[in-house]
Amino acid sequence: MKNEIHPEYFPEAQITCGGCGTVMTIGSVRKSIEVSICSSCHPFYTGKEKLVDSAGRVDRFKQKYAKFTAEKK
Repeated sequence: MKNEIHPEYFPEAQITCGGCGTVMTIGSVRKSIEVSICSSCHPFYTGKEKLVDSAGRVDRFKQKYAKFTAEKK
């Protein structure tokens, strides 16, 4: 490997979540990183995700699927 071309590596870089304030320590080339949302507070990972169907797509799909199942019977 060539000398003096690689970035400095910090084995104990601090990652701070702006949403919940969780602080994690990982290795990185940056000394500190701030993220807006992490796995501790993200709705997908916490199970608090809600599906919002504002356009009625789910209902239209169910109606369409009901037609196909009715024709097969």
